[in-house]
Amino acid sequence: MSDPSATPPTDDPTPGAVRPAPMNIVGAGAVTGYGWGAKRLWDGFRLGESAVTLQTGLEGYVDGGYAYLSLISDEGDRADGPSRFMRALRFSAREAVNDARERGWKPGPVVGVVHSLVLGDVDLWSEFYRSGQPRTRARKWVHMMPSTVMTMMMKEHDFHGPAMSVSAMCASGNAGMITAKNWLDLGICSDVILLATDLSGLPQNLRGFSDVGVAVLDTPPFEASRPFQEGSRGFVGGEASVAMVLSNRPEGSYATMRGGSMSMDAYNAVAMAPDLDDLFRCFRQALALAGTDPAEVAYMNAHGPGTAQCDAAEARIFDELFPAAHGIFSVKPLTGHCQGAASAVEVLASLFAYETGQIPAPPTVAPGHRKLLNGLTDRKAGPMVKSSIGMGGFNAVIVLDEPAG
Repeated sequence: MSDPSATPPTDDPTPGAVRPAPMNIVGAGAVTGYGWGAKRLWDGFRLGESAVTLQTGLEGYVDGGYAYLSLISDEGDRADGPSRFMRALRFSAREAVNDARERGWKPGPVVGVVHSLVLGDVDLWSEFYRSGQPRTRARKWVHMMPSTVMTMMMKEHDFHGPAMSVSAMCASGNAGMITAKNWLDLGICSDVILLATDLSGLPQNLRGFSDVGVAVLDTPPFEASRPFQEGSRGFVGGEASVAMVLSNRPEGSYATMRGGSMSMDAYNAVAMAPDLDDLFRCFRQALALAGTDPAEVAYMNAHGPGTAQCDAAEARIFDELFPAAHGIFSVKPLTGHCQGAASAVEVLASLFAYETGQIPAPPTVAPGHRKLLNGLTDRKAGPMVKSSIGMGGFNAVIVLDEPAG
């Protein structure tokens, strides 16, 4: 593996610069369709069973009155807030912080927070707009503000570093990871809590994705969404709230993030630029900033939504940039497409691989790419590229590697 402090490759955007140290991922928390807690997610990955289940009672919203979705249940501590969004965010953050502490992490003097999101607290805002009332109680209005839940979370843990939201559509999780690493590299923070919360699995929202032609609502997950396999029709919907503790210090590291990059197609509101120039540039720049030769990459944890356009693009990039890699996979058939939290919950699949030595690839159900992983697979050593592609041309790629130490 190349030395992270060595002279960057020739396509590095800052030739001759000294590369910053890798960022350590030292704690994780999650609320997903599998249940409340990262262990539920790990168990789902281990078993290879989808969290996407049949949801009924949707008459008037979707054809047939049913849909296959991976939704977060209405649980959690009511003291954490009046909505699923607030309770899930605070639960996942608390779990990640506690997990990091148990693994040996101690907060540094300045802990910041980056929240990756797209639509925010859909439940509270939907209720507000549907009520038709000219005003609402001040306390309820305050809870609707996206700042409130972050304030509550930071107050609970006595964190006082910078706090901000990052939005890059489905690439928001990766964008948040890159933002956090920049803060650590610049010395703005000693540690960063990365949050990614998306509970927008309302039938009205997913119906829009279905009408655009990318989501499948009426078919079980392994029949509808088959990334890099024949017969795939698109993605199935999901929700998630994910938290990670990120630090320059290695104690308790699940894995490291060596670097990452972002780009924008600036081409079409729903379609990818057909030349893939900006997507290729994003991958190459991410590798350069990570100090990683493409020949070193062992696996690609793909965006892999199961749509023809996206899967073809990522398959081409995988074949051209990483011919020596051992395999490619996407966990969207397991978790559903969690929108603004998608890449974050998928990073947890990479953490699972580095922690357990097994990659939680879904079982294949049809002929597909020759290097598509089939089910739980023993991991071979090496970096893993995690790609994320958001509607509208948002691209974000990060490079993960073995845990520090």
